[in-house]
Amino acid sequence: MTTPGTARPSRRVRGGPLFLSADEAIAMVQPGDTLAIGGSGGGLVEPDLLISTLGRRFAETGDPSGLTLVHTTGIGDRAGGGMDHLAHPGLARRVIAGNWGMAPRMSEMVIENQFEAYNFPQGAMSQLFREIAGGRPGLLTHVGLGTFCDPRIEGGRLNDVTTEELVQVVELAGREWLFYPRIDLDVCFIRGTIADENGNISLEQEAANLEMLSIAQATRNSGGLVIAQVKYVARAGSLPPRSVEIPGICVDVVVVNKDQRQTITHDYNPAFSGQIKQALSHLDPFPLDQRKVVARRALAEIRDGDVVNLGVGIADGVASVAAEEGWSDLFTLTVEQGLVGGVPARGVIFGVATNPIAVMDQPYQFDFYDGGGLDITFLGFAQIDRRGNVNVSKFSKRVVGTGGFVNISQNASTVVFCGTFNAGGLNAVPGEGTLDLRSEGRHGKFVDEVEQITFSAEQAQLRGQRILYVTERAVFTLGDSGLLLIEIAPGIDLQRDVLDQLPGPVEVSPNLRTMDASLFTDQPLGEEWRRVVIEGEHA
Repeated sequence: MTTPGTARPSRRVRGGPLFLSADEAIAMVQPGDTLAIGGSGGGLVEPDLLISTLGRRFAETGDPSGLTLVHTTGIGDRAGGGMDHLAHPGLARRVIAGNWGMAPRMSEMVIENQFEAYNFPQGAMSQLFREIAGGRPGLLTHVGLGTFCDPRIEGGRLNDVTTEELVQVVELAGREWLFYPRIDLDVCFIRGTIADENGNISLEQEAANLEMLSIAQATRNSGGLVIAQVKYVARAGSLPPRSVEIPGICVDVVVVNKDQRQTITHDYNPAFSGQIKQALSHLDPFPLDQRKVVARRALAEIRDGDVVNLGVGIADGVASVAAEEGWSDLFTLTVEQGLVGGVPARGVIFGVATNPIAVMDQPYQFDFYDGGGLDITFLGFAQIDRRGNVNVSKFSKRVVGTGGFVNISQNASTVVFCGTFNAGGLNAVPGEGTLDLRSEGRHGKFVDEVEQITFSAEQAQLRGQRILYVTERAVFTLGDSGLLLIEIAPGIDLQRDVLDQLPGPVEVSPNLRTMDASLFTDQPLGEEWRRVVIEGEHA
């Protein structure tokens, strides 16, 4: 790292961008470079040809080695794509990432101590690129205080070989902040849809913008090399100015991938990028199961006019339930990748939305989140302890990473954690207004102490947030001393199916109630539940 403003040798291409093959472009990456890679899970705006070519080149030649890799979100498909193309011992010396869950082999290499590994919040990572672009020393933010990103806890370090402390605690204006320092970038991989002959790039067929512009500006102003992957090349000056997301002054090399897909599941869906409005009646139905019960109960916490964020996993089912019920117009759903409105996609292409009303650059979405713009968020969980702390980032020898979880859970007014009570074989069958618990899962998700603090209950209490934990059989809230049980499902035995399954005692509300039987039927929730959402009867 260098002091901002310190001169570094420039890698810029003078006289306009070079149009090269992927192999020619990758040959410009040098051993020891710091490489920033744009993109998100499921192939979303992923420069896939560049990533796979880099991995193949290293596998064949051992070059370039010792790279520092920097990426904001999880890039991959959980099946060997994305960052897993780079999962070769020796290719990376250090990886700084916002999420690891889409690249399981890279995650395994973290546990194996194959390279230094850090995990910082997705929002902090995306905003950090803007700070680098502006020549500032780094990002100052409240995001991450009290979590594993706090240097007084783990400092975002993920394994034994990672010893350098990058994050600092700073006192300013009478309060504590975390400081994430700048990273000097030697090269970056970004992606767009069309580049004209001058290197101006549009993203009109992409399902998000992410932080492609910020990465390009940060790399360019660090004296680095900006390599862009696109699907088409247009005549110079033919792109409408307002369609240009990345100006050619920030682009050094263009690589054309004629086989570029919008996501790994779609060659091109115009409803993802806003060219059409798809009829929501054509979305896949959400079958009644234990996951749908959780999504339905969580939906009751939304209020008319709320601005909402949905996390990946069970939480993203809230959008599907709302669409089925015809309630999507009562609130505005958002996704941290920069999408506002529409119905967020589920599964591996999380980060995409059908029928978005706005597509923002990701750093600005996180500005809105960090400043308190979210009324409510629905997030998953891997572990919850009796104090109410939540872990989604590192557990059972798995490194998943936080993604946007820390930003979102720390700043939304109401946080609803959604998940099944346990995992690994749980079979809880809803029907006819009750829950039939046929078998328990092998892995308890309620634990005495979380393995990593991704959400701090203590910090949430200090901030005055409203916190709920919704499962298929029980609903808890965050009380003064930790978890407080407030609801159980019909058909569930309080002692046997809930209290005896917890690692220790929790407080039970004297007003413990039974979850509404309509959540456990295969019928629409109907107008009565619509009034719950509009009038806030569950609040």
